[in-house]
Amino acid sequence: MEADRFARADLGDGLVVLTEEMPGVRSVAVGVWVRAGSVYESAGEMGVSHLLEHMVFKGTERRSAREIALALERLGGSLDAYTTREHTSFQTRTLDEHLDAALDVLADLVLHPLLRQEDLELEREVVLEEISTVEDTPDDLVFDLHAQALWADHPYGFSILGTRESVSSLTAADLKRLHQRAYCRPNILVAAAGHIRHEDVVARVAELFGDAPGGERAGRPAPPAGVVPREVHIERATAQTHVVFGTRTFRHGDPRRYALVLLSSAFGGGMSSRLFQRVREELGLAYAVYSFQSFYSDTGQVGVYVGTRPEWADRAVEVVREELRKVAREGLTAQELDDAKGQVKGQLMLSLESSGARLHRLAGFALYDEPFLTLDELIARVEAVTLDQVAEVAAEFLDPERQVVLRLGPAA
Repeated sequence: MEADRFARADLGDGLVVLTEEMPGVRSVAVGVWVRAGSVYESAGEMGVSHLLEHMVFKGTERRSAREIALALERLGGSLDAYTTREHTSFQTRTLDEHLDAALDVLADLVLHPLLRQEDLELEREVVLEEISTVEDTPDDLVFDLHAQALWADHPYGFSILGTRESVSSLTAADLKRLHQRAYCRPNILVAAAGHIRHEDVVARVAELFGDAPGGERAGRPAPPAGVVPREVHIERATAQTHVVFGTRTFRHGDPRRYALVLLSSAFGGGMSSRLFQRVREELGLAYAVYSFQSFYSDTGQVGVYVGTRPEWADRAVEVVREELRKVAREGLTAQELDDAKGQVKGQLMLSLESSGARLHRLAGFALYDEPFLTLDELIARVEAVTLDQVAEVAAEFLDPERQVVLRLGPAA
């Protein structure tokens, strides 16, 4: 049974190891998560967590940047990292026979980066180019701008990449302070999924992370103030007008999450969704239109994106508002909810054929201090959602009068 293949070990001072055995594969996915992200930053150091994620790849006490790159690639494996609002993650995917090498590289990166000023001068330019890439990609940029509008001055609205000004001002000393504060045992979680034995992973993590320092666990972010519905238009000479509707919801552990995910799926989660059928198929107003949701430690958000020609933007916004108003007033039909359950259950089951997807699921439960749920338990929670529960979250969170609406594009 799936529950029998999940195991957890606490190695002291908050360091946690999670594993899920998948006997039918020959691969293993391993990841290290650190409780460090943009929500823990000040405005002046915005982007420091992301910059530190880059800098650990520039060299450690045992490996040069090239040796880091070669360590797993020469074995046919991969090594990657990303930063979110609340976490920084480093992951590998290799053949099962290279598990030791994967864990060794991850421990080296996380615990022993050099963080030299001369490396920072070069890597800073790479991050500034990354910021430029987002600025030249309006359907990405619009989400950053919407976050600023939605969360106001709260760090949830900060750019994960930082700004040109903040990234240009960061020093190696800033990175070392963050590393010392955040990259410690209470903030580190190690997870592995694939063709593994739990005991082997725990033993190797205990050895490799044995010198991880103690420290204080990152506190919960301060709760944001209430949302202020409004409409913002940022003028830019783009071929399309990009529009994001959104509002704040509830934390990751809220039981209403399942109802909201199903609602979002039916409303804008695929080609059969209301938004796709109305905005694209019936009216031809957009190529891309969809709903989205995100959940954090103490809050969350739900919203809609649509990209359309500037001359059609007013009409597209009007139609999205109409659909939001309708679903907020009426909820879903029984058939829509049944179809959404089928879609979400299918996506869950198909995604979990991958060791990488199972790795992220493992980490997700622990990062939000939630108990591990088997696939059967997850599906049971999806199945248990009622029309009334969906109607309640629709009325509260999809009301068009609650939305922060941001347009990015030419003047009307």
